[in-house]
Amino acid sequence: MATETEKTTSTPHVADSHGLIRVHGARENNLKDVSIEIPKRRLTVFTGVSGSGKSSLVFDTIAAESQRLINETYPAFVQGFMPNLARPEVDVLEGLTTAIIVDQQRMGGDPRSTVGTATDANALLRILFSRLGKPHIGSPKAFSFNIASISGAGAVTVERAGQKVKERRSFSITGGMCPRCEGRGAVTDLDLAQLYDETLSLNEGAITVPGYKGGGWNSRLYIESGFFDPDKPISKFTKKELQDFLHREPTRMKIAGINMTYEGLIPRIQKSMLSKDKESMQPHIREFVERAVTFATCPECDGTRLSEGARSSKIGGISIADACAMQISDLAEWVRGLDEPSVAPLLASLRHTLESFVEIGLGYLSLDRPAGTLSGGEAQRTKMIRHLGSSLTDVTYVFDEPTTGLHPHDIQRMNSLLLRLRDKGNTVLVVEHKPEVIAIADHVVDLGPGAGAGGGTICFEGTVEALRTGGTITGRHFDDRAALKETVRNPTGTLEIRGASTHNLQGVDVDIPLGVLAVVTGVAGSGKSSLVHGSIPAGAGVISVDQGAIRGSRRSNPATYTGLLDPIRKAFAKENGVKPAFFSSNSEGACPTCNGAGVIYTDLAMMAGVATTCEDCDGKRFEASVLDYRLGGRDISEVLAMPVTEAEEFFAAGEAHTPAAHRILQRLTDVGLGYLTIGQPLTTLSGGERQRLKLATHMADKGGVYVLDEPTAGLHLADVEQLLGLLDRLVDSGKSVIVVEHHQAVMAHADWIIDLGPGAGHDGGRIVFEGTPADLVAARSTLTAEHLAEYVGA
Repeated sequence: MATETEKTTSTPHVADSHGLIRVHGARENNLKDVSIEIPKRRLTVFTGVSGSGKSSLVFDTIAAESQRLINETYPAFVQGFMPNLARPEVDVLEGLTTAIIVDQQRMGGDPRSTVGTATDANALLRILFSRLGKPHIGSPKAFSFNIASISGAGAVTVERAGQKVKERRSFSITGGMCPRCEGRGAVTDLDLAQLYDETLSLNEGAITVPGYKGGGWNSRLYIESGFFDPDKPISKFTKKELQDFLHREPTRMKIAGINMTYEGLIPRIQKSMLSKDKESMQPHIREFVERAVTFATCPECDGTRLSEGARSSKIGGISIADACAMQISDLAEWVRGLDEPSVAPLLASLRHTLESFVEIGLGYLSLDRPAGTLSGGEAQRTKMIRHLGSSLTDVTYVFDEPTTGLHPHDIQRMNSLLLRLRDKGNTVLVVEHKPEVIAIADHVVDLGPGAGAGGGTICFEGTVEALRTGGTITGRHFDDRAALKETVRNPTGTLEIRGASTHNLQGVDVDIPLGVLAVVTGVAGSGKSSLVHGSIPAGAGVISVDQGAIRGSRRSNPATYTGLLDPIRKAFAKENGVKPAFFSSNSEGACPTCNGAGVIYTDLAMMAGVATTCEDCDGKRFEASVLDYRLGGRDISEVLAMPVTEAEEFFAAGEAHTPAAHRILQRLTDVGLGYLTIGQPLTTLSGGERQRLKLATHMADKGGVYVLDEPTAGLHLADVEQLLGLLDRLVDSGKSVIVVEHHQAVMAHADWIIDLGPGAGHDGGRIVFEGTPADLVAARSTLTAEHLAEYVGA
């Protein structure tokens, strides 16, 4: 009997045999029939050069299919409100578990979205104040800056027992929205000095708005209105005349025998110019709007977005506006001090959310911080908050470079969080380039060997130790360490910043040297971006390349974004003696069947939409007649299908010699995008590729000072070397380069380092070191110095 029992216990249960996620024949984007088995309940890191297919495998195949299968479990009615997901290009996917994706998509730039509204913190605080706040002003809605106070009364018709009865009803909703700024915290004002010159009269051309000068109808409307003397300088206008000139309601009148509507200058400009999208304006009008419109903190709510009533209700002298303005680490301390049994579960939940912020290294934020101002790394960690205390196990967590924007000091903290998620029995899949994160992996998958068409295969699978000796690009560069420079360049001048106090900066005075490679560093939240983006004086000739998303649809591609398509179209048009518009798939040359998209989209309501290649143009996007025109033996669709390196050779010499196109292609190669196809949709590019595309576009700008925000984000170890070469070439060509960066290789390569700190939030905002990298390593006086010294082996 005993042996029988032993036999049954030693045989594993069939349910325990599903320990792998099996992928067979994955062909999404550039993947070439990839087959792989990933261990569950382990930490697997996916590495490879930028564009090698990591995201295609992890996000577009494994995570996308998991989400699609979960969505299919909901009723069709609910599916109609969910994003439509098509089945990825893959033969077999087995062993999937529920995937929770924590990506680097920036949070929406909606002016009403804040850190508090993007997490559950604001909702919990509103309930807390509606229960404990004194005086009591209403339900949680009364503390929401997204809900306006409204009231109304009127007659309603109700049907009772077959008879219609009229009743009088009234209602009122108390919201927390500030009525002046409508919950935005800022008001837009027009700078009157930009609208008119008050020393002149209307006949002398006082109005300086574009389109209101000279003798046109716009200026005649004001001169001949009869409300004021057109020969009187505006500074001499009476209060009534100025009111009529600037704010008068629409008034019908006859001018030169023609019926016209007179309206004050301000509402007229607001309707004709300010209500339009800035991007679609003519350059001179956009320039005027940028000059004339000023954003000021709302004087009524002092930027808190809340009504007076919401600000008057307090708990222990603290209003909800004060609580949201506090640094989260301080707010967590305040909430810990509240002891009220009637709201105990609420306090416990709020405490946990706030402590998760601190634990993940975001304790320096405040809940009223606009969500659109968070960096990619901060947005990703904010999304992680809700998963930290989760009781779910056997879940697949998918992370996209979770160390982006993190100082080496903070990376250790992130590593312990990833391991904690794994130790709860979850599968953790991480796309990452940093060796510090790769080192903690249980399993490593290296994709490559190259990028784009040169990638999409599995080069290595196994442990970190085996990776080191595996011979792949990642393995060879794994232990790369940049050495400190022997000599540093001498500055040619300085950029003075005085009394900088943006965000958490504490009256910083600093001279940033020009003509050299200057690196601004410090822990996340120490004030680097505030110093570089918020405090550099206007007019310093600064070109800023930040991490903001590139706006572009699936019709946009590197050729349209960089302006490369213009010289190419002109070259084709000149060669063939036709209009340039023929060579645009968004204009006259577009295939009429698919309108130049190359594919035809069929919407299937709550099912995933289907995209089929257009049969008329075979996906080439152009009308058949356009493809008869050639340049250098190639038609326009063949040119757009070329990788950057091939196109660079094509336009360099011979029949297709086009210097303007060649210059742009050279810049794309310089930033390491030689493998991209020039007609590839922007929506398929990774984050790192988009930033380098932006850098390539700005390299032609006339300014002398380049400000780069973490250019190593999304870069493989091997590509960092190429980036350092590019930064050197920029400096040697006479430009000044200021880089906000955490990567030790960039710090070691700098001529000058400015280190902010010592901590984050109100513990930062001060300069803790200025000098050469060698001096920083020798002093070892800051967190950055410790990590840099360890990196260079000093």
